Amino acid sequence: QVQLVESGGGLVQPGGSLRLSCAASGSIFSVNAMGWYRQAPGKERELVAAITSGGSTNYADSVKGRFTISRDNAKNTVYLQMNSLKPEDTAVYYCNADLIETGNGYSEWVWGQGTLLTVSS
Repeated sequence: QVQLVESGGGLVQPGGSLRLSCAASGSIFSVNAMGWYRQAPGKERELVAAITSGGSTNYADSVKGRFTISRDNAKNTVYLQMNSLKPEDTAVYYCNADLIETGNGYSEWVWGQGTLLTVSS
């Protein structure tokens, strides 16, 4: 069974940095796009950043210039480097991936369980 496992969340002071990681494991044939979403208390889940298998990226306006998404295709892992963190970045961060399981003829979106980032002094 394929799963995504996030790591790297925690408590950070405003202006600080943190890197999130998300590794896909299981019987994976290929991974297409990967991305990070976040959901703050009382708000809807929103896209933070996404990256294609070829490395093209897009970002939410609120994180442009502060966050960087990258991936290691050999490890089926996606990263989110977050700099100049603000209290409004506080949220549960979820990764997702569009992937094909071995033996399947179709791709599907898979979600991680989420990791909490708190930005506070």
